[in-house]
Amino acid sequence: MAEKILMVDDEKEIADLVGLYLSNEGYEVHKYYDADAAFDCIETEELDLAILDVMLPRASGYDICSKIREKHIYPVIMLTAKDDEISKITGLTLGADDYVTKPFAPLELIARVKAQLRRYKKYQGQENTANIIAIGDLVIDVLTHECTFNDELLQLTPTEFSILKLLCEREGQVMSAEDLAKAIWKDEYYFKGSRSITVHIRHIREKMGDSFENPRYIKTVWGVGYKIEGV
Repeated sequence: MAEKILMVDDEKEIADLVGLYLSNEGYEVHKYYDADAAFDCIETEELDLAILDVMLPRASGYDICSKIREKHIYPVIMLTAKDDEISKITGLTLGADDYVTKPFAPLELIARVKAQLRRYKKYQGQENTANIIAIGDLVIDVLTHECTFNDELLQLTPTEFSILKLLCEREGQVMSAEDLAKAIWKDEYYFKGSRSITVHIRHIREKMGDSFENPRYIKTVWGVGYKIEGV
């Protein structure tokens, strides 16, 4: 069955071009030029990935991303004409997994799509054997891509899940932001950099009900990196 991708961009030429490339790769594309139609699609379709332009009429790509993250964990790639850290961090904070700055080469976007879908499948258990990681009240099931904390299910994005899994696998050990980024994104690391890790860590802490100033679970070792200890 073809994977379903939501594509939203009010620049018709870009949306049509990207949609054509995606269709040629065998994906089922749900293409829209405004946020209203995209909101309807999110509610009615079982999607595998979303590509969202930030600047849209009436509602932004950020609004669509927030709506997706209310119920879904599939990857979200943001398209932005703003090549600045604030725009990127805003998207990541809302739950986006990746960003591509306009203008971009369609083949680069397709490569990002494939990488995100591979990671999503992997952590959905389609490429993994059963494996449980338990640290105190934190339990990670690699097979089902579920993480519970204090018996409550954490709604983690694939990238957040990857970060938490890596830290738990190395319980008590410090991992630098750079090492985390390289482990997760590998060759794509150079497109993203380690600063994105800081945003994702903050997001995970918020979902665990932890504080930035005095975290109990994911500890910051200043000047070195992050570690997780028995909780």
